[in-house]
Amino acid sequence: MTEAFSYRLLAKDGAARRGEISTPRGAIRTPAFMPVGTAATVKAVLPEHVRATGSDIVLGNTYHLMLRPGAERIARLGGLHEFMRWPHPILTDSGGFQVMSLSELRKIDEQAVTFRSHLDGTMLELSPERSIEIQRLLDADIVMQLDECVKLPASDAEVERAMRLSLRWAERCKRAFEGAPTGRALFGIVQGGAVPLLRTESARALVTLGFHGYAVGGLAVGEPQDVMLQMVETSVAELPADRPRYLMGVGEPDDILRAVERGIDMFDCVLPTRAGRHALAYTRFGKLNLKNAKHAEDKRPLDEESDCPPARDYSRAYLHHLVKSNEILASMLLSWANIAYYQSLMNGIREAISAGRFKDFAEETRVGWARCD
Repeated sequence: MTEAFSYRLLAKDGAARRGEISTPRGAIRTPAFMPVGTAATVKAVLPEHVRATGSDIVLGNTYHLMLRPGAERIARLGGLHEFMRWPHPILTDSGGFQVMSLSELRKIDEQAVTFRSHLDGTMLELSPERSIEIQRLLDADIVMQLDECVKLPASDAEVERAMRLSLRWAERCKRAFEGAPTGRALFGIVQGGAVPLLRTESARALVTLGFHGYAVGGLAVGEPQDVMLQMVETSVAELPADRPRYLMGVGEPDDILRAVERGIDMFDCVLPTRAGRHALAYTRFGKLNLKNAKHAEDKRPLDEESDCPPARDYSRAYLHHLVKSNEILASMLLSWANIAYYQSLMNGIREAISAGRFKDFAEETRVGWARCD
């Protein structure tokens, strides 16, 4: 354990990086995948099972937790770690993504976002200062600045307006974060849509302000993969090598491989658990849809070589039966198995970078997915 927050580079293979983030609540091996625990729970998976998959850190959601049960209540109950029985690192997003996704319910001005709660219609305000206050009440290990995320495609003028607002909010977030407990970190978020010059300007301005780490935001929101990757490259080129880099809301396993290749260290996405709740399993053979009748009498597990009990010990026939019967256990087992697959992929990535064979590993992994076992 350490009292400080720091990033240490352990190995490089091209632009791909293997490293370790140190926090008072434990180390985060990078490249890292963070399971999403929106409402203080990784949906349908027990915390000890999330940990058993090799997850070093999970993500919580500022917007949802401020609405229910409330940040002040969580603080009174001992903080988010104690509340959800996860003593390891937690990153909280700032609510910026909900600024985009709840566009019909909100209004943005220089001071804050004013929005109507999707739960009961109550009018609420989320400013940069309040976002930081909430995340500090939750006692997150990694805190994100409040930003405005624009759904793509969008006009250059709209993207530039949101980027510049996000930079002004980044400065306010940094001031609000002053005095945070030792070992907590604040990340700035690069915005700029699909406009390279705006991405470059945003990244340079954030580096000048100085953050513990940097996220690339506003991607995987409607643009093609090649555009996303171009914006990742443009952003990473401006970010310091001694700080972690986080690509927000990504994603599919192939997106992760291609982003690691471009120097990204951290990822989060709802896909593993969302897919698990919809009968889709991620495996080294590709995606398997357990709704399909072809699995009805298949005695094989999802993957006999997996270390994860749901993937190794239950037949595809049984998982198919649970899905068709609408049993809750189907969501539990498949979500657990999917997180385990993602963490197995990340472990393979880290080992391949250390061995200097990341590109070979990425190609072998894609060949494996094509097998569709």
